[in-house]
Amino acid sequence: MLLKLTGSSCSGKSTLAFSVADRFQRVAVHDFDEIGVPERPDRHWRHRMTELWMRRALEYQDCGIDLLLTGQSPLGEVLAAPSAPLLDGIAVCLVDVADEVRRHRLTARDAGRWDAAAVDAFLGWAAWHRGHALDPRHRPDVIINGSWSGMVWQRWAGWTAGDPRWRHHVLDTTGRSVAASVDRVEQWVTEQRDSHRAGRLALSRGWADKSILPTDHHA
Repeated sequence: MLLKLTGSSCSGKSTLAFSVADRFQRVAVHDFDEIGVPERPDRHWRHRMTELWMRRALEYQDCGIDLLLTGQSPLGEVLAAPSAPLLDGIAVCLVDVADEVRRHRLTARDAGRWDAAAVDAFLGWAAWHRGHALDPRHRPDVIINGSWSGMVWQRWAGWTAGDPRWRHHVLDTTGRSVAASVDRVEQWVTEQRDSHRAGRLALSRGWADKSILPTDHHA
């Protein structure tokens, strides 16, 4: 299955994922950007690379290994990737942090790289992620306009916030130690894998068939 840690930059996604890696068996951990990032990445590039990672997840799945992937692709993009329905299961966790903390981290990590407008864009992207996590109808144009032609947006275009398949776990790292956040990620991964094995995972195989809805789910 695919376990996705998503969110805007500097929320702690990669740190948490690689810190938890040795706590699990048969889980591969990767960062979305490790395949290389162009000088000016756009959503067209992100969508194509999301599909590439779906295919990597399928390769791991064939070997009985789950993929824990960090990156900024939200649930709507993951579900719209052409190969997504072939996965046995999908679970997404939004890793978030307060705006002032994110601003400080961006400045400390990439001193001088981002001007005020760029930092504000990261904060705006974070705010959009929060809205998207709550409701698939929240500004879908942000990810759909100018998208890669291979994306299948109609899979979830009619979903509402009450659809049992639209589930995010939200981990806010504000004021939380790295160790405590790592423990929370470990708990989330364990719960999602257990739900998958028990047949309770909301986004298990068949989620894209509109006639099939899970009767039970766990965020």
